[in-house]
Amino acid sequence: MIQNVGNHLRRGLASVFSNRASRKSASRTENNNMAEDEGYRNPTEVQMSQLVLPCHTNQRGELSVGQLLKWIDTTACLSAERHAGCPCVTASMDDIYFEHTISVGQVVNIKARVNRAFNSSMEVGIQVASEDLCSDKQWSVCKALATFVAHREVSKVKLKQITLWTEEEKTEHSVAAERRRMRLVYTDTIKDLLANCVIQDDLESRDCSRMVPAEKTRVESVELVLPPHANHQGNTFGGQIMAWMENVATIAASRLCHAHPTLKAIEMFHFRGPSQVGDRLVLKAIVNNAFKNSMEVGVCVEAYRQEAETQRRHINSAFMTFVVLDADNQPQMLPWIQPQPGDGERRYREASARKKIRLDRKYIVSCKQAEMPLSVPWDPSNQVYLSYNNVSSLKMLVARDNWVLSSEISQVRLYTLEEDKFFSFHMEMLVHVDAAQAFLLLSDLRRRPEWDKHYRSVELVQQVDEDDAIYHIISPALGGDPKPQDFVILASRRKPCDNRDPYVIAMRSVTLPTHLETSEYRRGETICSGFCFWHEGDQLTKVSYYNQATPGFLKYVTTNVTGLSSEFYTTFKACEQFLLDNRHDLAPSLQTL
Repeated sequence: MIQNVGNHLRRGLASVFSNRASRKSASRTENNNMAEDEGYRNPTEVQMSQLVLPCHTNQRGELSVGQLLKWIDTTACLSAERHAGCPCVTASMDDIYFEHTISVGQVVNIKARVNRAFNSSMEVGIQVASEDLCSDKQWSVCKALATFVAHREVSKVKLKQITLWTEEEKTEHSVAAERRRMRLVYTDTIKDLLANCVIQDDLESRDCSRMVPAEKTRVESVELVLPPHANHQGNTFGGQIMAWMENVATIAASRLCHAHPTLKAIEMFHFRGPSQVGDRLVLKAIVNNAFKNSMEVGVCVEAYRQEAETQRRHINSAFMTFVVLDADNQPQMLPWIQPQPGDGERRYREASARKKIRLDRKYIVSCKQAEMPLSVPWDPSNQVYLSYNNVSSLKMLVARDNWVLSSEISQVRLYTLEEDKFFSFHMEMLVHVDAAQAFLLLSDLRRRPEWDKHYRSVELVQQVDEDDAIYHIISPALGGDPKPQDFVILASRRKPCDNRDPYVIAMRSVTLPTHLETSEYRRGETICSGFCFWHEGDQLTKVSYYNQATPGFLKYVTTNVTGLSSEFYTTFKACEQFLLDNRHDLAPSLQTL
């Protein structure tokens, strides 16, 4: 349906836009011209190409993941140092999913560039591809995100901001703030899931005849940090530590399955402190839980300087997921793990919680917008990732470079964006209100009926936390439909990380068991919509509203875009008047922003 409507829309809009100048802002055009110049390259980008030799491989003749992690860390560190202009250390590495293995004789191509700089830390994006020199084929191996911290001995580091030219750079820069937010709440997410959810086991699908005590998989190994293991600052390479961790994790996994396991995913590496040349690193690994076709191995690293030291420093922890593949490259069923009482049972339960979080992250966070259903089930255990997807989807829509100015009436601009599967619009105006005031006034959707006639009533169903809330909205019928519409909306708000970020209110549909569709209303859905507020000067804010139109709303949108209706402008001007009339209501609240 949406494709037919989209084709009709393109034909209808052709005549409308043919006599109208399609304009973008001057700064956006200038940036695009710069980015499109032949030979443009991100100034922080670093590339590494390595030929895989037998010394780099494991027992199957494939590139060892530990060696790959060393190359990834080195490339990312050089990118971070190129931007910072001073030494940098690895702080963390986000989840990595390995899509393909790499064989002897093939080439590994690694690209790294800084996505965003914060105060003294920065997020570096890494892409890994492999290349077969004989067939000239290339394929993606994995993507990774690493956080590096700039370190200078004599003074505190304050990193400069990244200059953004391309749409991709703007998108990654904007979404990096959301990813950073997820990293900071990750530990609390695990705790909340364990405290509030019952973890179901799948014992009936396991091979309980081959029960293996978890203690039989335990591995402990010590490594002495030598000069070749350290970087130019004397600190142990983060990639070297990760390689040692992968080694002991593989041994632990092999003790469970009595075969050669394949590493499929690594959950976030988090470096709690540095180690130097001369340190002894004790690496411990154990299988925490074995599921039907995969197992989680937990690894921790402790450091000490001299044998006489009784206190060891916790350097790092990570969780790795392994599978065992048969001759057809299909995962085999694994034996059941028998956890030890106490800490073993705790690790067993936490592994199940992490598996659920991994699935949520992979589905919600990694899923492309076109692959997401219009409405996703709300679950307290995945609220962090739904909130992330909600805000990041809006930020990615904002960062698009191909918005076209459709019309301008009374200083209200209407932009449109046509893509293969979606038609989007956004409206923009300047309002003489402080950005924080506008943000607070429009954050509470219960006040929206005061200015938006499309909102007949709004009920706050659940205040999830300070930044997220779920609302049930009832709207009047549209386009001759006899039934009014209702929506269940997750509204997520964000304050800016720095002065280049806007305030954000993002909205998308969710499903709740307490608010199922009824015969009284026609259930409406929104994929991605919301407000952004940019500070333009003293008591002056640019207010923008974005909406990625769903099929049921598309006809109404195109009627406004083609000039056959002025309801959009009337509603947006009513929003402006609402902000002006209520701008003094929130003075005490602004002190908390």
